[in-house]
Order: sequence, then structure tokens, then C-alpha cells
Amino acid sequence: MKQQAKEFANKAHDGQKRKSSDAPYITHPIRVAERLEQYDFSDELVCAGFLHDVVEDTPYDIDDIEEKFGSRVAQLVAAHTEDKSKSWQERKQHTIDTVKNAEREVKYLIVADKLDNLLAMEKDLKEQGDKVWEHFNAGYKKQKWYNESIAENMVIGFDKDDMPGYFHEFKDAVKRVFG
Repeated sequence: MKQQAKEFANKAHDGQKRKSSDAPYITHPIRVAERLEQYDFSDELVCAGFLHDVVEDTPYDIDDIEEKFGSRVAQLVAAHTEDKSKSWQERKQHTIDTVKNAEREVKYLIVADKLDNLLAMEKDLKEQGDKVWEHFNAGYKKQKWYNESIAENMVIGFDKDDMPGYFHEFKDAVKRVFG
């Protein structure tokens, strides 16, 4: 099932590029899924890692995900899918609220995604400087608010020793990028 999810995501994102580079978009969902797999999370969660941006960024919808990968994968993807008809601020506040209140598997997915995005942003900042902020719908201050809010809310419901290591990696990356 994981290989099918990877192939489906690759097909869905065909021709898409990352925001501030020429890297094929599929590199991002692959890294997210690989991070989830490193922690021996469920096959459904790893599949959701591959598929997490399909509904937002391609012609496929949540019904397509459910039909091909089952209701659990579809639930995970749906929990992390932004409503693009809403403003940037509304979408990001919804993600913050979700990561605050969600079940663990949804938190694992969101934080794996946000960590990969933040590490890519950090790399781009080193290579391109502040020009990077031009590639985003929101600049430094809003990105700082968003990422700090994710870091603050992702830990709710976890004991310190209970969180996956990449949650700590995310907190460290937020400090490096935003001070």
C-alpha cells in the first residue's frame, strides 16, 4: 500500500516544483513519509505522508484517496488538508487549532510536514537570503507566528519523553530560523 501511495502522489504532483527551488514537488511528500516510517508509525500514516498535499494541490479529492487507500488514510489526509478558499491567516489558524486538539497520528503527520517545510526554508535562507520570503504568501513575521504556534501547540497531550524526536527537531529549527 505504501508503494501505491508513493506512486499515486508522484503521478498527482507530476510537473509541480517546490516554492523557492526547482526541486520536483514530490521530494517533499517522500521526505515526510520517510520520516514517519523511521518511527515505525502505521502504514496508513506513512501513506498519508505521501498523500498529504494531493487534495490541496492537485485535481484529486478526498474521495479519490478513500477509494484507493481506505477510510483511515483519507481521514488523516482530510485532517491535514487546508481549505484553499480561506485566507492564509484562517488556514494557518485552523492548522494550529488542529495540531493543538488532534489525535496523535494527525499531530505526527502535521509536524513531519511542517518540519520538512521549515528545513527547506532554512536551507533556502542560507542560499538566497531574505529574498526567500518573496516566495511565500506571508512574510517573516507571519511565518514566525505560524511556526512558533505549531511548536507551542504540538506538545499538548504528550509527556516530554513521549514525543517523537522530530518534534524536538522542529522546535530547534524554529529557534534557528526565527530566533
